[in-house]
Amino acid sequence: MAEIELDAVDRRILAILQENGRLSNQEIAERVNLSPSPCLRRIRRLEESGVIRGYVALLDPQKLGLGLLAFVNVRLEKRGGATGHAGTTHADLFRAAVQAWPEVVACHAMTGEMDYLLRVFVTDMAHFSRFVQDQLLHHPSVVDVKSSFALESFKETTALPIR
Repeated sequence: MAEIELDAVDRRILAILQENGRLSNQEIAERVNLSPSPCLRRIRRLEESGVIRGYVALLDPQKLGLGLLAFVNVRLEKRGGATGHAGTTHADLFRAAVQAWPEVVACHAMTGEMDYLLRVFVTDMAHFSRFVQDQLLHHPSVVDVKSSFALESFKETTALPIR
């Protein structure tokens, strides 16, 4: 996918929206020294081109009782091999399963020894154990799992560096 051409005003709009996505178009327009109509046109163009993928509320996992953050490395059976399900691969089956696991908030295909890195939020170690035993290790494509737990989080942002 080609990069969209962004000027300084577009980048400033994006920085403002990453900081506070609830600002009105009027407030954004004032901050970037545009009138509301051209500002809204720019925002719509950024949305339609996919630069802005959506708007969300960021929740505090601790306040929702999700006190344990784990990073889980997963290795699958026979990378890329067919499973016998009409050409479906182990990776296809695993990727589909991950979508149904609410504990997994991010999943990345990786280079190196392991195939995937999961970011997992759970209430406690018992919840994590149930997730690993009942979901992850129960999945037929998974052959190895290695977990690490976050002791402390001192930087976490959804804001991307805008150049």
